[in-house]
Amino acid sequence: MTKRKEFDLGLEQLNELIVEMGNRVEKSIGEAMIALINVDGPEAVRIIVQDKELNQIEERISELGATLIATQQPVAKDLRRILVAFKIASDLERMGDFSVDIAKVVVRLEGQTLIKPLIDLPRMTEIVQLMTRESIQSYVQENVDLAYKMAKDDDMVDALYSQIIRELFTIMMENPLTISQANLLSFVGRYLERFADHATNIGESVVYLVTGARPDLNS
Repeated sequence: MTKRKEFDLGLEQLNELIVEMGNRVEKSIGEAMIALINVDGPEAVRIIVQDKELNQIEERISELGATLIATQQPVAKDLRRILVAFKIASDLERMGDFSVDIAKVVVRLEGQTLIKPLIDLPRMTEIVQLMTRESIQSYVQENVDLAYKMAKDDDMVDALYSQIIRELFTIMMENPLTISQANLLSFVGRYLERFADHATNIGESVVYLVTGARPDLNS
């Protein structure tokens, strides 16, 4: 096998690992929200435990990328591919952590009745799941237009988060007994908002991969 073929095979393996991470992250954030809606403590614990599998995939990406750099000595765009894979894996790992954070909120809420029907938090979750899917798609396809879409989706998530905070503040003002749970639900909104920020980071990484320039999609 030629050196180039070995390198291309390594890049293909990196892509497959990134896609696997993306699929797991998209699934876990959805499962975390369902657990919250149902205040399902056992399901939340399962989500927390399975996070270690995501961390293991990130480690495999780091090891594979480091090996490719050491043995193939890539330059220009080939090197960017590996550096971008490192960055995307790091963002995906952090996104997985936010699923865990939401699951930990569910554990704390177990046995309680939710103070309000959850509408905007599930809507935020749907958007960040789409952002995850499309950010990985933009990476695999090197689709800059799809990468830039992350910023628009992020704006929608930010708007929903602001609306949630206003509603929870009103509920707390009307009934101080809801303060503890309202604070926890506001944390969930914050976790989803930060999740979207990391999906936007992936979009920026894709633009850097394709163009060699580092954009700021939030500007």
